[in-house]
Amino acid sequence: MTRRREALLAGASMLVGFALFLVLAEVALRFLPVASGLRTLPVTADQPVMHFAPDRPFVFSSGWDFAMVNRGRVNNAGFVNDQDYRRDDPRPLVAVIGDSYVEAAMVPFAETMHGRLAKALAPQSRVYSFGASGAPLSQYLVWARHAVQAYGAIALAINVVGNDFDESHVAYGTGPGFWRYAPRSDGSLALVLFEYRPGLLHRLAQHSALARYLAFNLHAGPQMLERAVGMLVGSAKAAAPDQAQGFAGNTSADSSPARLAASEAAIAAFLRDLPAMTGLPPGRVVFTIDGFRNPAAAEQGAGSYFDRMRRAFIAKAGEAGFETIDLDPFFFARYARTHEAFNYPRDGHWNAAGHDVAAQALLGSQTLARLQP
Repeated sequence: MTRRREALLAGASMLVGFALFLVLAEVALRFLPVASGLRTLPVTADQPVMHFAPDRPFVFSSGWDFAMVNRGRVNNAGFVNDQDYRRDDPRPLVAVIGDSYVEAAMVPFAETMHGRLAKALAPQSRVYSFGASGAPLSQYLVWARHAVQAYGAIALAINVVGNDFDESHVAYGTGPGFWRYAPRSDGSLALVLFEYRPGLLHRLAQHSALARYLAFNLHAGPQMLERAVGMLVGSAKAAAPDQAQGFAGNTSADSSPARLAASEAAIAAFLRDLPAMTGLPPGRVVFTIDGFRNPAAAEQGAGSYFDRMRRAFIAKAGEAGFETIDLDPFFFARYARTHEAFNYPRDGHWNAAGHDVAAQALLGSQTLARLQP
């Protein structure tokens, strides 16, 4: 009985100590710039357009040490933008569409590509942005249609990055909340929605600074736990990510035939569906295509998946009559003058300089020039 009592007391002491640690951590983190998250709303057949909880501020930070702190706003339409979107504004609208490069939660709005465009084209024209981290080409179609139907967009500027191609196909991207391409019985591709329905536990966790720190700053999840277990048992494979495959253009450099085929099919379907879903001709659409951003990286990435797919996209979009802007010549020219980096030291997304390069390239495009009086 004595041993059992001692064991119970020891266990209770450990639980109390652990609970006290959690409480102290929660209190301490509330005074630090923990990432708040953007709070994606449910995406269903009845609510098919992915967006965030509207009219709320957010905090972005990265890593255990809260790097890249930025404070911004989700607007009335549920997108990261300092402007409120108006459906009754008669001015011509350019919709800027993309993934985390357009969400740009780590960049002050005024320094983003679309923030710079909005300032440069005002007051004659409007510039609204539609983007979220993880979105592929297939999702861009839905936002493009929404921008036209809800806000009267007459031109689209769509930013294309390394993981947009394969993740448009269900074989390589299945995350919830986005539309992706799935094969029909005849082999052609059709858009399918992967619904997102956040549960009660997820909603409650959003109100905990500790939970948000683990999820958004440390990216705690199954892979992180697997590596932690691997370190404990001495498994080198589990403790460190596989470096053999390599990366180029912020995506895997793997150029397997299956991945290339799925990506090329997704590109063809996207270019096929864009005019039909938006009602806009190719002359009203301009694509900016991200690149390697400096000559040394381009040389190292030659022949990689990203290199092959960006070339394929530029060629196929051009054949279909769309304007394409390969950003690499713009990056290279500025790099030759300044030797500055266009992304963050610990993050591959564009920094303010990268957004400036893209904005200046767009301002010189034929598509936007047609909007000017």
